[in-house]
Amino acid sequence: MKQRPLKHSYKGFFITFEGPEGSGKSTQVRLLAGYLESRGRETLVTREPGGTPLAEQLRTLVKNFDGPEKMHASTELLLMEAARAQHVREKIRPALAAGKVVLCDRFSDSTTAYQGGARGIELPAIEFLNSFAVAECVPDLTILLDLPPEAGFARTSVRAETRGEHDRFEEEELEFHLRVREAFLAIARREPERVRTVGANRAPEIIHEEIRTIVDQLV
Repeated sequence: MKQRPLKHSYKGFFITFEGPEGSGKSTQVRLLAGYLESRGRETLVTREPGGTPLAEQLRTLVKNFDGPEKMHASTELLLMEAARAQHVREKIRPALAAGKVVLCDRFSDSTTAYQGGARGIELPAIEFLNSFAVAECVPDLTILLDLPPEAGFARTSVRAETRGEHDRFEEEELEFHLRVREAFLAIARREPERVRTVGANRAPEIIHEEIRTIVDQLV
């Protein structure tokens, strides 16, 4: 593994993928995992919310809740952080301790963008809860797949028809997703060394080549 500033005590390398709905994160995670494994690197592919049996149940509750009452933004935030705390301690941290490259489809930046930027929860509260949930598992590299919400809508509408299930986030209005995108871009401006922005309105293979170039410099 190439040299990098020591941020933590574990041996592995932690890469997260962020971006708005329909930005192709899952595809790029899969492609990068295949590439790293072809180079002999042991990888763990996971996602948020979710990643463990308990966290997956919380994912279903947060994304697909359709009860008689509205889920408040603060409730949504706490459920996300509960899922993350379980995920980090049960899956991510052990994999990093074992020296694996962990590839995670969404992580704490999504909470900052969705529950902070879009829902309007104050950033200090989110930063405190994120810090508690992630422990020392801070991403070494974050790939931000940037995509205009209009393009993302076109992709997610097809996915929703195929999947046939309700998703609270994908069903939000355009203004919500514009705020999500701007919040992600603001994170990238604040942390340019960690967060690399990659245009996602291109063919998956071209995007993968750009991500490979970034990752090859670090892993």
